[in-house]
Amino acid sequence: MSAFPLTRRAALAAFGVVALSPAVAVRSALAQPNVRFRKIVVDVTPLRASVGDPTAAWVQQALPGALAQSLGAYIAPGDPHGATLIARIDDLYLGPNFGPGFFGGSQDTINGTLVIKGPRGGVAAETPIRAITSYHQTPVDQPLRVESNYWRVVWLAQAFAGWAPRELGL
Repeated sequence: MSAFPLTRRAALAAFGVVALSPAVAVRSALAQPNVRFRKIVVDVTPLRASVGDPTAAWVQQALPGALAQSLGAYIAPGDPHGATLIARIDDLYLGPNFGPGFFGGSQDTINGTLVIKGPRGGVAAETPIRAITSYHQTPVDQPLRVESNYWRVVWLAQAFAGWAPRELGL
């Protein structure tokens, strides 16, 4: 038995820390890429084919601003070396006004894909996103059904945009 029983363990632990420190530094550098988006495009063609207007028009109106807000640090309009972000919305579902959830709540869902095109037009990445929001009907929603549906779509667009930075690895 040696006089310093923890020396071997301490040496192995120190070696492990030294060996892993460059990997941790590389991983943290990859977690914050130097990507810049020169343009945000919202494609609601699949959504318009499945649910029609005004829902598709509402998404097309609300999503660019929500994406610009959530990706603000990565937006560089007019940058010739910047990528183009295309948000293709495939499906949107608004749950029933008085749903089966707690106190009549229901879930609204939006599905789509974020496509990143490089400066030369090639597809660099495609990332699917699904966002869900909760909806609880209020007494005002019954007579103002169109307006309440509009706000439900806006909230879904904001939730979709809120997931974008994380799903893109930014």
